[in-house]
Amino acid sequence: MIRIALTLAASLALSAAAMAQTPASAPPRPVLKAETTVTGDLVRIGDLVENAGMIANEPIFRSPDLGMTGSVPAAAVVDAVRAHALIGLDTAGVTDVKVTRAARMIPASAVEDEVARALSEQYQLGAIKDITINFDRAVRAMYVSPSAIGEPRVSRLSYDGRSGRFDADIDLPTGAQSRGTLRLGGRAQATLEVAVLAHAVERGAVLRDADIEIERRPRAEVGRDAITDRDRIVGLAARENLQAGRLMRSIDLMRPEIVQRNEMVTLVYEIPGVMLTVRGKAAEGGAQGDVISVLNEQSKRMLQGVVTAPGRVAISMGNPRLAANLPQFGDARASAPLR
Repeated sequence: MIRIALTLAASLALSAAAMAQTPASAPPRPVLKAETTVTGDLVRIGDLVENAGMIANEPIFRSPDLGMTGSVPAAAVVDAVRAHALIGLDTAGVTDVKVTRAARMIPASAVEDEVARALSEQYQLGAIKDITINFDRAVRAMYVSPSAIGEPRVSRLSYDGRSGRFDADIDLPTGAQSRGTLRLGGRAQATLEVAVLAHAVERGAVLRDADIEIERRPRAEVGRDAITDRDRIVGLAARENLQAGRLMRSIDLMRPEIVQRNEMVTLVYEIPGVMLTVRGKAAEGGAQGDVISVLNEQSKRMLQGVVTAPGRVAISMGNPRLAANLPQFGDARASAPLR
């Protein structure tokens, strides 16, 4: 029993001696970061250095502007932390540290949309999407603190409907509880999307989809007869020569002519059970269903008929004057074939 006790005591003594000779674990070595993101106005040691310890919250540089990224030389960081008794900083081969200031971006379009919304509601300029705004100076994306709450809001607005001039104060969120004010001026007008010619076209040309563009024009200049849907244009023909950029109106269009002026056509006289055809010459062009003047080549009389198909004109039997010009069967003029 005494021997066991002595052995245990000796073992404990040896362990204590060994522990006394083992040095305490060394703290982690401070290491320079290659890049970092900060949220405040100041860059602190801990933002730039891993394992900065008790001095991590000490500020050493000013932060970049909101949303911006800057860089600081590694040598400058070493000098700055030395003043705070941080020795032996491992730069880990880093020559410059990139520092980004965290921010929330407010796009320029958000400001424009807010002004358009206020104009629509306060001055009845129509739908927001139909209000075109031109600011006096370029409006760029803005950056606010990540803690900023809310969106841009118009707090004051004036508008002159005759000139289109507006002035506005826009509140911007700048922090959790604060807002800043942006003052902007410019011109605004209600617009509409309308169809215009992409290039010049000649009279009678049938318009295709590629011939039409959709543009925004001031609503006051458009008028009620302007065409806003390209589908109402495609397949119709120009009533006259039209220049590029022309705003398309219903009066500019017609159905495509299927009989051309001076074209030789077939004149069709039809009565119940009998149809007579003769050669004729169109005195004017016409689309299907149009009434045009034609010359009967046999009688040399000018008649009126309805265009029914390409190169084909029906002579109405309901018109006594036209019926009187019909060739009589057995007459020398009645040489046209019957069908």
